[in-house]
Amino acid sequence: MYPPKSPNCFSGSNVKIATAPSSVVVLTDDNFGEIVLDETKDVLVEFNAPWCGHCKNLAPTYEKVATAFKQEEDVVIANLDADKYKDLAEKNGVNVTLVVRECRVEVSRLDPTLKFFPKGNKAGEEFEGGRDLEDFVAFINEKCGTSRDGKGQLTSKAGTVSSLDALVKDFIAAADGEKKAVFSKIEEEVEKLKGSTARHGKIYLKAAKSCLEKGADYPKKEIERLHRML
Repeated sequence: MYPPKSPNCFSGSNVKIATAPSSVVVLTDDNFGEIVLDETKDVLVEFNAPWCGHCKNLAPTYEKVATAFKQEEDVVIANLDADKYKDLAEKNGVNVTLVVRECRVEVSRLDPTLKFFPKGNKAGEEFEGGRDLEDFVAFINEKCGTSRDGKGQLTSKAGTVSSLDALVKDFIAAADGEKKAVFSKIEEEVEKLKGSTARHGKIYLKAAKSCLEKGADYPKKEIERLHRML
């Protein structure tokens, strides 16, 4: 006697398997300007086509990139169907006619077009890096000041700002009468920061200010205090 079949085994079944929600933001004519041109966001856009084999091959990696950075409020990983929104794609420098022609004759290699729209350059710039997860993660960390690995975990560099690290060393080495001058430089550098690095910069600034007000041995005493709490 055969084991009973599950409902999904019968032909004509309308049962659908649920798919996990995507972390990639889908762009359209209606939301492109609101998302991509937002001066408070760093946005990576893939201009793709649903029938393009290379676009399909990139999709799983691109999804991992979006998932890795979904906790970063000012970083957006998005895509646009350049076949459906040809005018919008061409307005942003993507030659859709060429893409369609080459994809359909199956050239040896044709990657989907990716452009990066950082906070300070909404004209966009071509993404010319590699297409592996590690390549995307390294690019975004460098351009956006983030510190994520391929799984979205914070790296050992999280919370640090290289431009401030050098000034902190100068601050620590400076004599008491010179610390205020170095502190002013730290303030100026923090003012230039944006996004997550700006938040980290404020922490540097607060620590330096506490050292000025409470003495050079403040960091040591604070560490000892935290150890006692733990």
